[in-house]
Amino acid sequence: MSILLKRASEAASSEDGARVLVDRRRPRGAARGAAKEALKLQAWLPGLSPSEELQDWFEERPRQWPILRRRYLAELCTAEAEDALGELHSIAASEPTVTLLTSAKDQEHSHAAILRDLLDGVRKPPSTSGPARAAASGGRMRARRPR
Repeated sequence: MSILLKRASEAASSEDGARVLVDRRRPRGAARGAAKEALKLQAWLPGLSPSEELQDWFEERPRQWPILRRRYLAELCTAEAEDALGELHSIAASEPTVTLLTSAKDQEHSHAAILRDLLDGVRKPPSTSGPARAAASGGRMRARRPR
């Protein structure tokens, strides 16, 4: 399965596969009620968009990407988001290519990139000092001095 990111304002192409809009608001220029047809969407999942508060917070602090990521993942635990995430997983399971559409200018630092990582099964590196970290670092952990 291939997950692509694209701005909603970009024209549809044959490589897009299933096009899914993951913004709460319809993109500029899309007529009311006709956005799904105009953008050639398979689905519009506004429940996957971050809250307005989180979006405003990140606009003021664009360098706080790790914090945005953590807060957005917490927001995905709501009932609305869980339903939309289930629908997105269903689409991804049935299509060889899925294109996530958003109006964000920086695709790699947007909620769409986080959703792509979730669909791809990307995991956060270990943050503990236990065996998982030792394995992740190739076993190059400092030995503690005996007391």
